[in-house]
Amino acid sequence: MENNLEVIPIFFAVDDGYIPFLAVALESLIDNSSNNYYYSIKILHTNVNEENKKKINKYKKENIDIEFVDLNYYIEKVKDKLYTRDYYTKTTYFRLFIPDLYPQYARALYLDSDITILGDIAELYNVDIGNNLVAGAPDGAVQTIEEFQEYVEKVVGVRDYNNYFNAGILVMNLSELRKFKFQQKFLYLLETIKFVVAQDQDYLNRLCKGRVKIIDKLWNAMPMKELGINESDLKLIHYNLNYKPWHYDDILYQDYFWKYAKRTEFYREMLEMKEKYTDNQKYDDFEKGKKLIELAKKESSCVGDDRSNRKNIEETQKSKDRLEILDKIRKLEEKGVFDVDVENDPPTIPLKPDDIDYLKSSKLSQIKSRMATRMGEKLVNDLIKEKKLIIKDIKGIENLQSVKSGAIITCNHFNPFDCFTVEKVFRIAGLDKDRKLFKVIREGNYTNFPGLYGFFFRNCDTLPLSSNKRTMIEFIKAVDIILKRGDFILIYPEESMWWNYRKPKPLKNGAFNFATRSNVPVIPIFITMEDSDIIGEDGFPIQEYIVNIDKPIYPNEELNERDNTLMMKDKNYDVWKKIYEEFYGLPLVYDILEDQETIIE
Repeated sequence: MENNLEVIPIFFAVDDGYIPFLAVALESLIDNSSNNYYYSIKILHTNVNEENKKKINKYKKENIDIEFVDLNYYIEKVKDKLYTRDYYTKTTYFRLFIPDLYPQYARALYLDSDITILGDIAELYNVDIGNNLVAGAPDGAVQTIEEFQEYVEKVVGVRDYNNYFNAGILVMNLSELRKFKFQQKFLYLLETIKFVVAQDQDYLNRLCKGRVKIIDKLWNAMPMKELGINESDLKLIHYNLNYKPWHYDDILYQDYFWKYAKRTEFYREMLEMKEKYTDNQKYDDFEKGKKLIELAKKESSCVGDDRSNRKNIEETQKSKDRLEILDKIRKLEEKGVFDVDVENDPPTIPLKPDDIDYLKSSKLSQIKSRMATRMGEKLVNDLIKEKKLIIKDIKGIENLQSVKSGAIITCNHFNPFDCFTVEKVFRIAGLDKDRKLFKVIREGNYTNFPGLYGFFFRNCDTLPLSSNKRTMIEFIKAVDIILKRGDFILIYPEESMWWNYRKPKPLKNGAFNFATRSNVPVIPIFITMEDSDIIGEDGFPIQEYIVNIDKPIYPNEELNERDNTLMMKDKNYDVWKKIYEEFYGLPLVYDILEDQETIIE
């Protein structure tokens, strides 16, 4: 069976005490597994008895293999260096040896045993991590406890606590870890630095920083309400720290754990654990939690803090032009004016009808278009490879693929070249095989933008607007033809580009009127952003993009053209607003000064 299916190596590390919870994890993993993969499960241990091995081996099936791997011989060499405290055991370090232990694997999953899996783990395994060393989700405790945030930035040295990952759920790029000589460097750090708060997790974050793919917290959700997770979206629950359903009542998401626990041979044993867990033990847990926070504070107090100085240095290195742009954006928002561009773009030269071949009807236009498309695709791939363009995730790509007619794509406009991101997504969706994506651009970008990017603006299937009425008639004709023949058109309905502005701006009617006229849907895309660890040439962090593609909005046959236009525009704005508020966890509020009289329609 293994020869016919892709193998997914999955590692757990346990001792006898954690075998019952491993059984729950395996029950949930198998229940949500796919027949399209072969799940090769390796259980790293030093002291699991034969009876427990037999119970766990019962989970083997046609595409599920289980192997117990005794690491006594391996750990013997370094056991004296492996510091532990509280409920930790030396098994927590086992994951750090996987790259060298299994040279036959290019990548693998490491999973803690105190988990319940609600999605196919193959989806996590297949996350694109590029040449990063690991992929992991932000640590839930760090995200909610200020003392831990201070600790990971000052002591561990992670620049932004949002990029400190929990090591209990990892996609490990074993090939890159071996090239990096990870194990050798880890053993060296053990001799030179002692991390006492999160131990192996701190070492992992220290060693891997700058080469970490941060994944959605849905794949490593701790039972904490503060994380703001929609329960219906959960992929994997991690009962980390003191969030143990087998010790406490009223643990968030506990029903998922007990659902699978009931299917195991250890159900009665786990119920007894809970019944016998005394108030004194619970009090000890509470005290250990307090002491851990105090330990983080103590460690932080012993380290100098150069972060404010670093911030000042970064501010002085930030592009003066970018700072001026941000100031313009702030002032325009205060006035409630959202449809004014803020960039220092080339002056607009009126575009006349004879200056533009919208439909690329001439042979020369077709040749230039093909050349520009090939060059543009290479440029985008190079930008992604060099991490100057980072597409962290694409959500709802099926909404793009489901449309069989022509369509208007709407997107928020926050970068002169954000169309590259939409173009890349269009290709990833496989739509470029039989359809084209046209991009509506401003007149000045077409008529007077210099150099290579000017060539792209003029030839990469662009549809420039024009201040010339006769040219706009040709523009509208071209839009109608393009939509009717089944191609897509990207339009920025905000009608302005505000650099790295994260809020959706009020929309104009044009895009929705075109969709109504041609009886095609609007596909709303809203791109959310996060700072990466990479500083761009302008001194600002390069943004990581999450491309959110919502369901198509179709015209209503019972409405007239005007009402359809307004209906589609309102629905599009509501979609963008919802995505913004859910992603950033903030209500959409514009910072408009109270004495402004501008009305936002």
